Amino acid sequence: MSDEATPEGKERKRSRLPVVAGLLLALLGGGGGYYLGWSGWLSLTPSREGAAATPGAADPVAFVTVEPVDVAFGQAGAKRRFRFTCALEVNEADAAAIAQLMPRIRDVLNSYLNAVTPEDVDDPAAITRIRAHLLRRIQIVTGSYRVRDLLVTEFILT
Repeated sequence: MSDEATPEGKERKRSRLPVVAGLLLALLGGGGGYYLGWSGWLSLTPSREGAAATPGAADPVAFVTVEPVDVAFGQAGAKRRFRFTCALEVNEADAAAIAQLMPRIRDVLNSYLNAVTPEDVDDPAAITRIRAHLLRRIQIVTGSYRVRDLLVTEFILT
């Protein structure tokens, strides 16, 4: 006689209580986590040192301009040029520090833009993709919270 068989010869039915309890706990945990994130009680981004005490109080903003970057594409006979100019949105207190890091920022811009192909630039979503890649690379160089945004001021393909 096996352990699962009853004395009458019928198999014992397994309990579904652990499965139901697990699904119920998962739903409650997911819903509770969503509510905490939505209501602002749970923040998934780390807090900044020196951040404003009141939510919604904005720090003064400064714009640091970056010199234009010119990139040449293609063979010697069929040269195409790409010109990219941008400005960095930073906190006013960080503007001088970002200006000192401009050689590193220019290096990041040149390194990425020289790897871009003409097909990449011809894509309709190119400006959005290039902007996102460059912003992330600049934030790595300068620190995550120093550069808020990268504003593309010139994006010309000739």
